[in-house]
Amino acid sequence: MLIREATSEDWPAIWPFFHAIVSAGETLTYPLDLGEEDAEGWWFVPAPSRVVVAVDEDGTVLGTAKMNRNHMGNGSHIASATYLVDPAHSGRGVGRALCQYSVDWARAEGYRAMQFNAVVETNTRAVKLYQSIGFDVIGTLPEGFNHPTEGYVGIHIMHKAL
Repeated sequence: MLIREATSEDWPAIWPFFHAIVSAGETLTYPLDLGEEDAEGWWFVPAPSRVVVAVDEDGTVLGTAKMNRNHMGNGSHIASATYLVDPAHSGRGVGRALCQYSVDWARAEGYRAMQFNAVVETNTRAVKLYQSIGFDVIGTLPEGFNHPTEGYVGIHIMHKAL
């Protein structure tokens, strides 16, 4: 697996799984009806943020990550990231590779920590993955997420010092 800078040419491969994940409404706080044009604008953020893709040996896009500062001004020393793995390629270490890549990126860019603002507590695979990389749940907003089948569930704020 190779992780490289994403380009606009990658969007046609990203959009189908981006759309499927977002419209399922189980893990992200994005609008369920987010259209393709708006989604591309939300995902491809300008520098100093970064967007990457994980690709296999054939160049197939397996997943993507968006890395950015979590806040501006006096809070701009904290990074954040969002990950999307094509469900057709889950269980192959793509999410772990993207998460570790983003931690390494944030450290190299001089960020002091990473914070995830809204990790849905029912997304236990992601929570366990992030914890295995050193993130801690530092708080949970009760009923902060309206899950389509579980109803109102908490969203975790997760943190890792760099």
